Amino acid sequence: MSNASTIPHSPFPIPATGEGKHIVLAFSGGLDTSFCVPYLKERGWAVHTVFADTGGVDAEERAFIENRAKELGVASHVTVDGGPAIWSGFVKPFVWAGEGYQGQYPLLVSDRYLIVEAALKRAAELGTRAIAHGCTGMGNDQVRFDLAVKSLGDYEIVAPIREIQKEHTQTRAYEQAFLEERGFGVRAKQQAYTINENLLGLTMSGGEIDKWQAPGEGAVGWCKPRAEWPSKPLQVKIGFERGEAVSLNGEKIAGHKLLAKLNALFAPYGVGRGLYTGDTTIGLKGRIIYEAPGLISLLTAHRALEEAVLSKQQNRFKPDVARKWVEVVYEGFFHDPIKTDLEAFLASSQSTVNGEVTLETHGGVVSAVAIESKHILNAKGATYAQSADWGVAEAEGFIKLFGMSSTLWAEVNRSDKA
Repeated sequence: MSNASTIPHSPFPIPATGEGKHIVLAFSGGLDTSFCVPYLKERGWAVHTVFADTGGVDAEERAFIENRAKELGVASHVTVDGGPAIWSGFVKPFVWAGEGYQGQYPLLVSDRYLIVEAALKRAAELGTRAIAHGCTGMGNDQVRFDLAVKSLGDYEIVAPIREIQKEHTQTRAYEQAFLEERGFGVRAKQQAYTINENLLGLTMSGGEIDKWQAPGEGAVGWCKPRAEWPSKPLQVKIGFERGEAVSLNGEKIAGHKLLAKLNALFAPYGVGRGLYTGDTTIGLKGRIIYEAPGLISLLTAHRALEEAVLSKQQNRFKPDVARKWVEVVYEGFFHDPIKTDLEAFLASSQSTVNGEVTLETHGGVVSAVAIESKHILNAKGATYAQSADWGVAEAEGFIKLFGMSSTLWAEVNRSDKA
């Protein structure tokens, strides 16, 4: 995921290296990372923020994040364009794998690895080896951040939220009061929920979600509720080359832009929203709302094409590799060599995953309704349950040999049951 490039429009000057203790903070403008800025400053750090724009914000939100950094008094701030990197570094192999974590969750926070690389690049520019993040001591993101940083070099990691959790149990309330006491406002949505958005989708936790209750009216993301679904069904056609989505409705398009368009097309139909409980890396049960309209649609199309063109043995074995890849990425081992090994198999399995898939939704669920590919394993002289190019005797002989072990066991042990 080395395609990220710094956008040259930072409104803040870069101080000379050596003026105090410099630290790079992965910054989103939310409650946790906003708290980190004054907390770190009051402990003597010159704070340099990096926002990795992985596609989950519009121009207005992006401007808010930059202004928020300036308001908080950072030493410098840069925004990194992470769309191409997150597509090539995560989305492509994830779609090849085709499996969610524990069969459901589509790994929507995997942009964390890109964020780490962007922060380390900025640290190199500033000549510092101090990195900060806003992860809590109870969640999975701390594992992803810390392991990624440790895998890429020798850095000092500072985690302000983990530090305050040593003394405070109601950390969100403490963070909010800390900011307000210093004259910094807190957005209303940040008071109720922790919301993460990127190109992959949206996750939401906090409030009644954490209490195992039904989500409240405020738990609203990208996906429209059923009452607002369009009355006309939606159809789109996605083209694949070696398992990678390369076109939308016949038009060639860069992967990250294709995924953004799928998000915009399917979110109004409520596609890709789920309420998920999973086994976290640290051992707790985690409950979130997730919304991934584009990614779920892409997975649906890819799986339909794969099922038609892969051999029976490939379709049987590949999910085992996919589940391992998903577990490795979920648990923070993004730079472990096993990930590279697994991706070598996944890439090899995609050599014939070429063609176009038509998706359709009437709302809520998306289905693959048509598949076009020269690689479909379709027998010329036979159609399942309709016609065959073999005789009855051949079918009976196959059944006899195929079931020999089972029927033989029954014959040998039948007298024992009498």
